[in-house]
Amino acid sequence: MRYAKEVLKGNQLAGSRLIRLLEEGDPQGIKELKVLYPHTGKAFVLGITGPPGVGKSTILDRLISEFRKRGMKVGVVAVDPSSPISGGAILGDRLRMGRHAGDGGVFVRSIATRGHLGGLSKATKEAFLVLDAMGFDIIFIETVGVGQDEVAVRDFVHTTAVVSMPGMGDEVQSMKAGLLEIGNIYVVNKADLPGAEEVRQHLQALNQSRPMNAGGWRPPVIMTAAAKNEGIAELADAFMSHRQHLAHQGRLADTLFEHELRFFRQIVQVLAVEKIFDQVSELPAYIDLIKSLKERKIDPYSAAERLIKRLKCKVI
Repeated sequence: MRYAKEVLKGNQLAGSRLIRLLEEGDPQGIKELKVLYPHTGKAFVLGITGPPGVGKSTILDRLISEFRKRGMKVGVVAVDPSSPISGGAILGDRLRMGRHAGDGGVFVRSIATRGHLGGLSKATKEAFLVLDAMGFDIIFIETVGVGQDEVAVRDFVHTTAVVSMPGMGDEVQSMKAGLLEIGNIYVVNKADLPGAEEVRQHLQALNQSRPMNAGGWRPPVIMTAAAKNEGIAELADAFMSHRQHLAHQGRLADTLFEHELRFFRQIVQVLAVEKIFDQVSELPAYIDLIKSLKERKIDPYSAAERLIKRLKCKVI
């Protein structure tokens, strides 16, 4: 293995290069990740999400410092918009959290969405598995900032913080049916601005109007002014309190397994689709089906149903 041994030693250059292979879908990257997988599952994975402009990156920058003061190694997967030309991340890690660059206990990696919906990149899971294998205690996933589509983050992390700010008005209302419902912690950033208290009260009212979840956790509302480093220690405490809650409920391992099961299903779907089209692409029946689709003699739904019916599937 070219990179796995070095990744297990915490070599950040090896980790970065392996993540690049995984982003590019290189089979060698998958082989390396298979070797690393038994060494994963130890990190506490946290999500930071919310609409653009609420200060997620500033909060994350301050949280890195806070957790480092507590003696924890911190990894970050920062999911950025994709360049329409290169497909790469528009915002690179050099532009983010640069003051941590010389700290060997911090590793920040920007990943492009590459058109993937839900505010997360296809390679997000693989990236934080690499960071997990490198021995980081805390791994943050910061989503791209596309509003309600960011609910996919809950399928990747143990704890999700949803960030809002004063002046959002109807945006907070529109979020309540989607993005806010995934939050384990609510954050009102830029709390030094007018209207912050109204946002806090609004979030608390939404919180109280919902039934308490089965585990008995009521999401706290944390006020921060990240640019001034205010409320950051309290936010870090809230993350760790939720971790203790999950551990007490026996949910840390269960949550991780649920994530792995979703990831397994996603991989099966991708491999199955690739296998199907590899097998049928040259068959006359498939070529005729595509011709009929092109000529609009059949709709895509019926075409898919007809293709599936022709497939012979062996059950395990």
